[in-house]
Amino acid sequence: MPIAASASGGGSFLPLLLIIVFIVGMYFLMIRPQQRRNRDLQQLQASLGPGAEVMTGSGIYGTVTDVDEDEGTVSLEVSPGVTLRMARAAVARVISTGEVAEDDTAEEADDEVDHDTDVTPNPIIERKD
Repeated sequence: MPIAASASGGGSFLPLLLIIVFIVGMYFLMIRPQQRRNRDLQQLQASLGPGAEVMTGSGIYGTVTDVDEDEGTVSLEVSPGVTLRMARAAVARVISTGEVAEDDTAEEADDEVDHDTDVTPNPIIERKD
């Protein structure tokens, strides 16, 4: 009888070990990546400055015009002459970080177009029925 009792007592650590391994696995697969995403988002929100194009959590796109550090708000210009004041925490993503001069973008567009080639539109193909 004593041999059977010691054999069944040794197997009770296996379920406890599986539970511990499961908890540790869940931590590394779910909790830790979420903490990293939250930390990255907070750094992104803290680094906002005027001229940054952003998207809010509700899907509103705009350009940051002013940042109020004391109140934790940003002013977003969503359309010419239309400015919204939002919580800094509402910013979900930064599209571009700084102001780009309009002259620079026009020069880049001109550089991409090859003016030497003759571009003719494709003729419309008529279908005969």
